[in-house]
Amino acid sequence: MGSDDVLLQRLEAGETLAASRAMSVIERGGPEAESLLEALHPKTGRAWRIAFTGPGGAGKSSLIDRVIARERAHGRTIGVVAEDPSSPFSGGAILGDRVRMSHAQGDAGVFVRSLASRGSETGLSALAGELADVMDAFGRDLVVLESMGVGQVETRVRYMADTVVVVLTPEAGDDVQTMKSGLLEVADILVVNKCDRPGAEALAADLKSVAALRERSRGWATPVVQTSVTEDRGIDALEAALESHRAFLQQDGRREARRREALRERVRLLVEERVRADLWRDPTLAARFDAILEAVVGGRTSPHRAARDLAAAREAAAPNSSHHRR
Repeated sequence: MGSDDVLLQRLEAGETLAASRAMSVIERGGPEAESLLEALHPKTGRAWRIAFTGPGGAGKSSLIDRVIARERAHGRTIGVVAEDPSSPFSGGAILGDRVRMSHAQGDAGVFVRSLASRGSETGLSALAGELADVMDAFGRDLVVLESMGVGQVETRVRYMADTVVVVLTPEAGDDVQTMKSGLLEVADILVVNKCDRPGAEALAADLKSVAALRERSRGWATPVVQTSVTEDRGIDALEAALESHRAFLQQDGRREARRREALRERVRLLVEERVRADLWRDPTLAARFDAILEAVVGGRTSPHRAARDLAAAREAAAPNSSHHRR
C-alpha cells in the first residue's frame, strides 16, 4: 500500500492530523502533491462550498464566524480555507488562523486552514481550491472559502464554490458603479455588512437594481441582505439566503452543471500553466529571446512582432510541427 493510500485512509477516517498532512503536501507542490490530488479527486464533490469575497475590511471573517455558529447548531461539520495577504518578508499568511473566527476555536467540527495568497491577483488562488478538495475528502459537510479581499471583486472565485457571497460595506457605495460587471458575474448573494453605518440603505437599493438585471439572465433572484455582526442583525436572513440558493442549485441538475463548468475552467487553467512552463523551458526560445529583446529595446522591432517571431521560431523547431509532419 502506497503512502498516498495510507494517508487517504486516515483522511477518510476523520484524522485531523492526516488532513493537516495532506494540506502540507499540497502546499509544497510538486509530483507528490499532484499524485495526492489525483487520488483525492474521486472523493470530492459532496461538500457544499461557499465562498465569501469582497474588498478587504468588509468584515468577512466576522460574518463567517456567525455562519459557522449557525451551521454547527445544525450539526454540520465545517472546513474553512482562509486566504490572507502574503507577508512581504516570509511569504506566509499574515493573519494566521483568523482570530476573529471565535466559534472555530476548540471545536473538532470546525477545521480552519489559512494560507498566504502568494501574489494571487484573483483573491483566491488555485491552491485554495485544492485545499478545499482536502476538506471535501476529509468529510466536511460545508467548506467555506474566504478571499483576502481585493479592490475589485474577482471573477475566478465563481469556479471555486457552489455559492458565492459578495460582502460590501456602506463605504463601498461610491465604487458600486465600477464594480457592477464583477458583481453581476459572480454574486449569488449580496451582503451589505456593517449596516448600522450611514449609507447602508442606499447601497442596498443600488445592489437590488443590479440583482434585478441579472435575474432575467439566469433565473435566480440574487438576494441583498443587510447584516451587522456587532448588533447581530441580518444573520437569520443570510442563513435563509444560503439555504435558498442551495435548494435552487439542487433542482434540474444545476449544481452538476455548475461543477462541470468549474472543472472545465480548472483543467483549462492547468493546461495553460503547463504550456507556459514548458514554453519558457524551451532552449530554442531561450537562445533567441535575448537577441530579439535587444531589437525591441533598440527600436528595430515591436513587442508584438517579437512575440510573433519567437512563437514562429518555436513552432518551426517543434518535433510535431508542420515541417515534420510532411
